[in-house]
Amino acid sequence: MSLPKQPSQSPSISESKSTKPSIFQVMRAVSASMLGVQSNKNYQDDFATNSVVPYLVVGVIFVLILILGLVALVNVLVP
Repeated sequence: MSLPKQPSQSPSISESKSTKPSIFQVMRAVSASMLGVQSNKNYQDDFATNSVVPYLVVGVIFVLILILGLVALVNVLVP
């Protein structure tokens, strides 16, 4: 008795061809994620890359800019 064959599945994210994203693509992906408006297709494309480092670096820079901007705004509004 043999088991029925499983239908072939599409290649997983790690098996698919991935390219290195440009800095503009990384900035767009991080800003869209921070605002919560990232589409599912772009979300999957981001996870298809091999390295998470560019996303972490840009994310940390964006958060630092946000914090510094808020501190500057408070210092201007509160004498």
